Amino acid sequence: MRVHVVSDVHGNADALKRAGDGADALVVLGDLLDFVDYHDHDKGIMGVLFGAEKVGEFARLRREGTRDETVAYSRTLWATLDDPAAAVDEAVREQYSTLFASMTAPTYAIPGNVDAPSAWPEFAGEGVHLVDGEVVTIGGLRFGFAGGAVLPDGVLPRPRKGAAWRPYLRAREEFDAAVSVLDEVDVLCTHIPPAVPELTYDVVARRAEIGSKALLDLIRRQRPRWSVFGHVHQPLAARRRVAHTECRNVGHFKETGQPYVLRW
Repeated sequence: MRVHVVSDVHGNADALKRAGDGADALVVLGDLLDFVDYHDHDKGIMGVLFGAEKVGEFARLRREGTRDETVAYSRTLWATLDDPAAAVDEAVREQYSTLFASMTAPTYAIPGNVDAPSAWPEFAGEGVHLVDGEVVTIGGLRFGFAGGAVLPDGVLPRPRKGAAWRPYLRAREEFDAAVSVLDEVDVLCTHIPPAVPELTYDVVARRAEIGSKALLDLIRRQRPRWSVFGHVHQPLAARRRVAHTECRNVGHFKETGQPYVLRW
């Protein structure tokens, strides 16, 4: 069996069309949308809506500012639009129409934090399986899936009323509950990494993303062959061995255009 795994597609539909070439199945670990393009500031949903200069300042605040500064600046941008939610919804639907049509191999997909999973059933065609929170057998191995990212401790999962964009962020208790139903898995498939410092630290953003202790506990308890994930675009380490499990960041697919290959 040969399974290709990608994560953090961020709008790269051209590469996604080729991602399943030669594979028995394609696994997509989320972040399909190109919301903020940190390399080409005029692209992505925010680039289209606000222009390169404003997105450049937003990107700078994400790198160098505080969370409060970033949120405050973001709110000033959204306030310039007559109907921010409608503008974002139109852009999201346009991207999903192209991206889901680009999944040509039998595909198993979960959302990342930069996704709108409630819209997925509308765009997922035949051969695209939405498997968040499920265990699926592929080629005789049990693949367990858990999508989204985890809210920081102390932040309540209460989106601001009228917010134009709501990332798929889950309370830690909710995410842990989703992980708890993944039983006897051979391949653990998630958007975020387990809580291993080298796997969660982004060397360009110079901060640690939030990993999951529940995933780490599952790995130590169930000893799957692989744990595959994305989310951290420039990790301090792309792989680590935890007991018998190969933990692997499958790479920033938007930039590499190359899937990670599992063979057995």
